[in-house]
Amino acid sequence: MQRDQARIDRIVAALRDGGLDALVCARPTNVLLLSGYWPVVGTAIAIASADGRVAVLAPADEADLARSGFADIVDTFVPASSGAASGASAAARAPFTALARRLGLRGARIGRDGGEDTEPASYAAVHLYGDALAELVGDAVPGAEQRDAGALLATLRATLTPRELERVARACEIAADAFRTGAAAIRPGATEREVAAAVRAPLSTCAAASERADGFAWCMAGPDAAEAWAAFARSGARRIARGDVVLVHCNSYVDGFWTDITRTFVAGPPAPRVRAMHSAVLDAREAALDVIRAGATGAEVDRATRAELERHGFGDAIRHATGHGVGFAAIAHDAPPKLDRDAPDVLEVGMTCNVEPAVYLPGLGGVRHCDVVCVAEHGARVLTPFLSTAEELVLA
Repeated sequence: MQRDQARIDRIVAALRDGGLDALVCARPTNVLLLSGYWPVVGTAIAIASADGRVAVLAPADEADLARSGFADIVDTFVPASSGAASGASAAARAPFTALARRLGLRGARIGRDGGEDTEPASYAAVHLYGDALAELVGDAVPGAEQRDAGALLATLRATLTPRELERVARACEIAADAFRTGAAAIRPGATEREVAAAVRAPLSTCAAASERADGFAWCMAGPDAAEAWAAFARSGARRIARGDVVLVHCNSYVDGFWTDITRTFVAGPPAPRVRAMHSAVLDAREAALDVIRAGATGAEVDRATRAELERHGFGDAIRHATGHGVGFAAIAHDAPPKLDRDAPDVLEVGMTCNVEPAVYLPGLGGVRHCDVVCVAEHGARVLTPFLSTAEELVLA
């Protein structure tokens, strides 16, 4: 991978503004942010210094992946137990100390990750250093002043570089194929789980050989879809009935960059109430997109969404915010920019978020339309323009 100079420049500026000499990160998402390399099992550590250098300490079996990023230095180590990460901190101590000395960090002011956060899954199980990272830094860098850099890192993740945005757009492109393929499985008699499986399969099979791509998909139909406002979705054994709403949610990824997408289909001619729900949600989508631009606030976008739902008579039927940051995060409701009632977040070019107006009616179902949207020079750039009309979403 070529050097992402835009990302390096933003990191250097953030370090300068934060009075820091370096960042040390071990959470896979933050290693990706600093180096362009998305760790698999979570034992890698990245260092970014105020002079623009980036170094990575990666497990030996991820060396090729680490070198595909834009780090200037890639050193490797072997975690203490092959196939398990339980001894990673002990095994990393000596090579990390050598790397820190190589970068001249003695006595440095170091920001590090840790503490409460949301981490998308990069593998079936992921190692997290937790408090051990602070111990590693303390041992490796005599006289270091350590600071929690969680807020700084969240700000850096909120705005994507063109290279990072290209990966998100690619994940959206794969998801578009998956939704179209999955739609063919939606028919009376099919189960929610069958539909979800049909959507998920193409998330990996449609990827290029060089891409690490996959994701998750869920389906909730009929009355089950009214519960899709919750913090998690789940596909059940319920069989789809004619006229049911069929809410399909997907989080796809490519090389560590994630999407957050929902489409709500109707399995046959919709009842008048369902048609009204669809109309309200799609009009609210347009209202939100009209407001999204550099300089607008997240609260303004949320107000536009709610005002349109209110106009249709569904003002109390959305049970979550209009959106949140997407890209480095899959489902992180606090990720900036937040599009919520009191959100002070000011939109900037390059910020990427989901926009998810919704109507949930207990006993009937739920309709949500969730797009991935980037703030562009002249307003909203929708990265998920597929299946966005009522005609496309009503299945014969």
